Amino acid sequence: MSDTMIRGTAFGKEVRFFAADTRETVEEARRIHDTWPLCTAALGRLLTAAAMMGTMGKNEDDVITLKIEGDGPVGSITATADHNAGVKGIIYNNHIELPLKTNGHLDVGGGVGRGMISVIKDFGMKEPYVGQTALYSGEIAEDLTYYYAESEQIPTSVALGVLVDRDLSVKQAGGFIIQMMPFASEETIAAVEKKLSEFGSVTDEFEKGKSVTEMMESLLSDMEIEETILVSYSCNCSRERVRKALVSIGRDELEKLYDEGEPVNLHCDFCGKDYSFSHEEIGEIIVSS
Repeated sequence: MSDTMIRGTAFGKEVRFFAADTRETVEEARRIHDTWPLCTAALGRLLTAAAMMGTMGKNEDDVITLKIEGDGPVGSITATADHNAGVKGIIYNNHIELPLKTNGHLDVGGGVGRGMISVIKDFGMKEPYVGQTALYSGEIAEDLTYYYAESEQIPTSVALGVLVDRDLSVKQAGGFIIQMMPFASEETIAAVEKKLSEFGSVTDEFEKGKSVTEMMESLLSDMEIEETILVSYSCNCSRERVRKALVSIGRDELEKLYDEGEPVNLHCDFCGKDYSFSHEEIGEIIVSS
């Protein structure tokens, strides 16, 4: 069964929400990047958030990038998503292990540490919009909740979860974003806050056998699903895009590569694909550039 995301409104359209089951997507990322459990959870949470936030754009070409740069051992994490919930990501230190927290959960906050979270929206304007706030806890969901409050002034609740199985595969993954519309009443705000205070966790809900729709129905009243979207791990790299990247380094650098007389091998960090250009192909690129 493919991963899905639902988006819609609730409480008489006073609330909008995004919610996703991303188990297969996060498992694909784990497989590509060979992550250990803590890193699987950190990357999976950011991928899930990016997939949901990417669909907030209005145009097919809109892209959003979330980037975390912390001082913990995990280091930097990046996730990029398009308007159709195609998402890709990378975690630069993939083999990090820390003691479990006292509640038995993975210490994602300890792995990420303190630093900054950036939200980069490339929505077809002259320059991308970049919003940035300090990491609130390193747990990612709380950091994005804080980002929305500080940078975009939108009352928002973000929940993200990744449950890793005994064989290190992803057992459950998903999350939700709930946002108050500007005209939301105090009664609606109070009702949502009460439901959220009683909520356990995303992975607990999935472990109970609930679907993403059932999970949201337990949180929201008068819920209307406007769209169901397939979520997938999707890298848009290609030989042609890599060729263009080679052209972009400039003729002088290309001639240095050509003079070495060896093939040029390039690796995509997002999906793990390798692209090789022969000595002759580098010469052709120089001639045509």
